[in-house]
Formats: sequence, structure tokens, C-alpha cells
Amino acid sequence: MKGDYQELVDEISALLGAPATLENRDFGLIAFGAHDSDDDTEMDPVRTRSILTRKSTPAVRAWFEGFGITRATGPVRIPAAPEAGVFRDRICLPVRHRGVVLGYVWLLDAEPGPSPERLTAAMDVAARIGDLLADEERAGADLSREFLAVLTAGRGWQSDMAVAALRAALGPSADGLHTVVCVTPWQGEAPSIRAVPGAAAVATLPESESLAVLVRLRTAEDLSPAHTAADRLRAAAPAGIATPRRGLTELPSAWREANTAARAATAQPTLGPVAEWAGIGPYRLLAALYHPEVDPVVAPLLAPAHAELARTAEAFLDNAGQAGRTAAALGIHRQTLYYRLSRVEQLTGLDLDDGEDRLLLHMSLKSAKL
Repeated sequence: MKGDYQELVDEISALLGAPATLENRDFGLIAFGAHDSDDDTEMDPVRTRSILTRKSTPAVRAWFEGFGITRATGPVRIPAAPEAGVFRDRICLPVRHRGVVLGYVWLLDAEPGPSPERLTAAMDVAARIGDLLADEERAGADLSREFLAVLTAGRGWQSDMAVAALRAALGPSADGLHTVVCVTPWQGEAPSIRAVPGAAAVATLPESESLAVLVRLRTAEDLSPAHTAADRLRAAAPAGIATPRRGLTELPSAWREANTAARAATAQPTLGPVAEWAGIGPYRLLAALYHPEVDPVVAPLLAPAHAELARTAEAFLDNAGQAGRTAAALGIHRQTLYYRLSRVEQLTGLDLDDGEDRLLLHMSLKSAKL
């Protein structure tokens, strides 16, 4: 989005032959055109301060607003006012969307100044900036209630109504490509949507102690916006990313994928700290089969007192039952490994030479981590 603003500001600068500055309606800097001249007088204190501090002083703002820029629909010429800190004449191009002012484009004014035709063309560019600002403002609205409703509505008419409400709130971007990011566990309120790059909506799911983030994507192959959002949030916990989907109707499925990927990243640190659903392998199946109750045969092995035995058994099964590789991975002697495996068999009653027993033990150890 930032790059789009910069391109449009550069377009206005080229049209009018002067470096332009774009500010929002609160006089916060968004983008500015390059200053190519060797004449330092073309950089007055107001423009310099705006660029360096990303805002204007109250006195400057009051002077500019006194010329009706909040109501203007066309270019406004504003004279210098040294007493207010404005040392050069200016041209203001109001940036509007559907009649509402969302920002201003500023240029230093000098004789003979740009022609009316060029100013008209620049106002057309300002209107395109207004469309972008309106989209961003709409995206910045708090959509947590609508997003949460889609994720939890289940099927049927409740789901249809929830999707329709979120689609209306998101506008044209609703039918674009999205993914869902899950951070779990998550404590407290959801962060501001503006604090999460690329986010279209955020919501907390208290029952699962998780945070859900809806992220816009340009292509299904490029998940970097989702990784950027996850990296911003994952200081709290591991994160998972769902398979990209177009539109909103499959968001509940995407949420389940993201949640599973986040839990897999917790269970298997080599997958994380941010895991994609497509990359978590057998955890996709385990999540579908997952039940909070541990198989009674394996339960004794999962007691805290036997944590080292459970770790040994999992490593042995991860290494396809190869004793040498397992002993090396654990940093123990092979005889120590054999002793631990015999204890595993005693505790569980399972035969590690039996394929089905090994499968039951392996799945139980993995799913217990979920």
C-alpha cells in the first residue's frame, strides 16, 4: 500500500514539476516526492519538519485549515505566513472520497505556477489516492465481531449470514485471495488491526485461547504477507498459516488448518516457530484423528516420571527403528537405548517388533503433543 501512495505522489510531482507531499487528514505524513533541486530555498521549514517528524505543528495546521481546505473540492492556493511558521506559498490538493476529505497533497507555489490543465490532471491523481485511503480506512475498521462470527457459526444459514456481513464490511477485497494465521496460546485482547501488517481482520477465540488473523494475499504462491503478520505476533506463541483460499466461505476450514499448524509448531519445534499447513506432514492426519483422551495402553508412558522414556521411544520411531541412528541422535550408548526400549514395552505392554503396536505408539506420542 505504501508503494502505491509513493507512485501516485511521484506522478503528481512529475505533472506539476515540483516535489509533492501527501498527508492524511490529521496532517500525518504518508509519502513525499524527491527533492532534486540544488536550491535549498525550495525546502522550507514546514516541509522539512513534516518529512522529518511526519507531522505538522498546530499553528501550521490552523493556518492551512483557515483557507477552507477541509471543504474544498479543487486546488487551494495558500499564502505564506511567517508568524505561523509558513515561509513559502503553497498549493493544496484536497484528497477526497465520496465527498469526504481523507488527506491533502501539498506543493510549494511559485510563479508562474502550474497550468489549470495540469492542476486538473493532478486532482484526478488525488482522487485515486482518495480511493486508496478509503480502502485502507475501511480495512482498518474493527471487524473482529464479523470475523469471529464466520469462524464459529458452523454450517447453514448462520454461516451464510456471517459471511455476508464480513463480505459487506470488507468491500471489494472480500472476494480476493486470503489466508488465516493462528497464534496459540493467546492471552488478552486482540491487537489493533493497524498493528498487524497485511491484516484484513483479527479476532480472539477465548475458548481455544487463540488469535485469528485474516491476511490478504496477492498470489497463492507468495505467503510472505502471512509470515510478516505471524512474525509480528509470534513473540507470544508459535503461529500457523492455512492454505490460501479465494473468498470467505471456506474460512472455517482455513482456521482449522492454521490452528493445527500452530499446535504442530508447538509440538514439533523443528516445524516452527511459524508452520504452514502444507508443511506439517503427518500432523495434518493426526489433527483430524485427535482426541483429548490418551489411549489407555500408552497413558502410563506419558506420566511426567517417564518423560525420558517417552522421548526415547519417539526418537526410535522417528528414526524408523534404527538403533544406531537413534542412539546417536539421543547421545546415548546403544545398550542404554535397548534398556529404555525394554522399559517402554514393560510399561505399555506393546511389542516394538510389531508394526501395528509401533504405529499405535508413534501416533499416540505425536497426538499427545497436540
